[in-house]
Amino acid sequence: MSAQDGQPAGPPQPGVAQRRGSFWRDLKVVWAERDFRRLLSTRLISQTGDGVFTAGLGTYVFFNAATFPSPAKGAAAFAVLYAPYSLIGPFAGVFIDRWSRRQILVYSALLRTVFVVLTAAVMVAGNQGAPLYVAVLLALGVNRFFLSSLSAALPHTVPPDKLVMANSVSPTAGGIMSFVGGLVGLGVNVGTGDTERGAAITLLVAGGCYVCSSLVARTMPRNLLGPVRDPGQAPPGRLLNELGVVLQGLAAGARYIARRREPAAALGATGGNRLFYGVLFLMSILLYRNYFYHSTVTTAEGHYGTLVAVVAIGYGVAALVTPQVTRRLTKPAFMAVMLAVSAILVGGLGSTFDQIAYLVMGFFLGLAGQCIAICSATILQEQLADDYRGRAFSFYDMTFNITFVVGALISAQFMPTTGKSPALVAVVAAGFAVVAVAFWLAVRHSAGSGSWPAGLSGSGGGTASPADAAQASSS
Repeated sequence: MSAQDGQPAGPPQPGVAQRRGSFWRDLKVVWAERDFRRLLSTRLISQTGDGVFTAGLGTYVFFNAATFPSPAKGAAAFAVLYAPYSLIGPFAGVFIDRWSRRQILVYSALLRTVFVVLTAAVMVAGNQGAPLYVAVLLALGVNRFFLSSLSAALPHTVPPDKLVMANSVSPTAGGIMSFVGGLVGLGVNVGTGDTERGAAITLLVAGGCYVCSSLVARTMPRNLLGPVRDPGQAPPGRLLNELGVVLQGLAAGARYIARRREPAAALGATGGNRLFYGVLFLMSILLYRNYFYHSTVTTAEGHYGTLVAVVAIGYGVAALVTPQVTRRLTKPAFMAVMLAVSAILVGGLGSTFDQIAYLVMGFFLGLAGQCIAICSATILQEQLADDYRGRAFSFYDMTFNITFVVGALISAQFMPTTGKSPALVAVVAAGFAVVAVAFWLAVRHSAGSGSWPAGLSGSGGGTASPADAAQASSS
């Protein structure tokens, strides 16, 4: 049954027809799905809190008037922020494929609130050492279950023929709200004087968002979001028994994905994009804090907020662009184009170290990165069975975040304190180009085995593009 019938939708099938029409008409149709509205609202509120939390922590660490961040300190902070996604992600997926995803959303949001309050208390004490990092790791570790559950649950709230649009609207809108939350967090922090107390207050605002998110998740039926169980299938066992099958389940999930060239290539392209984005992200913080505005931390924070807002706009535009373009190009072809565009932009604008040029580059990198993410997530949802989706999105999140951290850690060894490094910019531009070519060759090879259309227009057999499916259904 479809989500319209009040039951979880099954895994989307390749070649399902996509209706031609404007983004807004499609958005209206998807928004009409009550279950999708509730799941999206849960995501939006929570990710607003994520943005507030990140802004409070980031200003406490990077834009503290008493200290100047170094590349090593920045990379270490990234590792703390993103390590839970890398270490917990694969293990979370096994449980997400066994536990009620609705219950995970409800209780993980409440548990995060507890850890956020703990982090705020550590901040008030003025601690930037191990206690702060432990509290942050706890808060973000729980968040891994929450976000992976959202991705795995999405196909249960929309009909299969609206999955591309749902993937455009849901994570993109969540990312936009995360950016909005970040700007709100920056405003709260500035309003409270860029102090430890102000950072703690900012985190408490994030905690309030998590409580509201839990309440919205409770409005959905417990079994709505899966996982789907066959008739007569035994329920999951106790926690200790579940722990015994974690590694076995991970190995099975890895083998399952590895046998499917297009999903595996999509994961690789996502990781490559994030690897080089991590270098640029660390560089941008150092440039704004230590190079552009060395002596005025409040001005640096304000202008960096402008850059964040511009990236957010690009991120949001991806929701408009991706559904339209993937009616004409295959999703793998569009991903390869976006990677190539990133290479050209970084090569042309990155070495200028001009703030206007960096705003332009930030917009297009936000656009390209989210277009790649939408296409990659849709490929995983379309081509993987439901009982593997939790593990697939845990691997996806691990790839998304660990490569980001690796990029920052490696570049920190060569990056000056000011962040100004023409050599690193050139390496990043070349890196984007290499990933684009490698991904294109991988999916072209896949096309030869009939798993996706060989032509840019999506013609030729295998998994049909949205445009092809729409044309076929009308003929």
